Amino acid sequence: MKKKYIFWVIIALAAVTIPLFSGPYQMSVLRTVLTYAALAVSWDMLIRSGQLSFGIAGFFGLGTYISAMCSIYLNMPGIPAIIIGGIITCLIAMALGTIILRLRGMYFAITTLALGEIFRIIIRNGGEFTGGPEGLIIKKLVFDGGTIPTYYLALGILLVAVGASIYFQKSRFHLALTTIRNNERVAMTSGINIYKTLIIVFGITAGIQALAGASFAQMYGFVTPESSFSGDYTLLPLAMSLLGGMYGTWGPVVGAFLLGILSEYLKLYIPYGHLIIYGIIIVFVILVMPQGILGLLKKKFRKEAV
Repeated sequence: MKKKYIFWVIIALAAVTIPLFSGPYQMSVLRTVLTYAALAVSWDMLIRSGQLSFGIAGFFGLGTYISAMCSIYLNMPGIPAIIIGGIITCLIAMALGTIILRLRGMYFAITTLALGEIFRIIIRNGGEFTGGPEGLIIKKLVFDGGTIPTYYLALGILLVAVGASIYFQKSRFHLALTTIRNNERVAMTSGINIYKTLIIVFGITAGIQALAGASFAQMYGFVTPESSFSGDYTLLPLAMSLLGGMYGTWGPVVGAFLLGILSEYLKLYIPYGHLIIYGIIIVFVILVMPQGILGLLKKKFRKEAV
């Protein structure tokens, strides 16, 4: 037990002190990895209920635009704009969830994918208000765009995602989501309000994805329909969660750091084909190690213990 605490203390110290030993490029990469880690954890929180969502990019993009418009039109500081972006997106997701969460399986997955495209088209055709295809420019960046303070901002959003995930694992939501995923009839007979539970989880995960998007917009100072609603924000977090191991908090985080760093190199050497590599990784993990890296490690330690 003491070793476990020592391990987490070392991780915490590394996360806090790493800016002291890193340059601007490394900090930029780490900010991106932390953002993807938050997206991966949020996606995993929803998949625990058995609902496969391809709408990460849609809610990420909504967060970027809502926060950007709050800053531009309401002259709102960066942090409040980020929070407002997350809250409004959460409410939108819950409102949409009352309709689409009646769907299951691929019907739900395709609908969430379509929602992201609908959001992008609305933003793209929003005229001067949304900036149209050219997007919007945020003149006053959060923390003036400094790499170190914005790194801590990305770290803070990841901690929000991790905290929500751990709460879901430790609270009654864990049993409810697991039962819903395994057998909805059993969940209903157990007194679980499936509809209400799914709406809450859908809203919270969408809100986290919007927080990640809003912080991204405030860090870099511009938003466009193509960049904010990019397929990277859906495919990459999904691949990260699968690689690290689903149905837990730390699997997506491990996968995010491994694949996030790899993705930087892929973008340099395969700028127009890196998404193909992500797809290959997803297929490989599903076929060869469906439990992910953490699942394999747990299985190995159990065998050694026996």
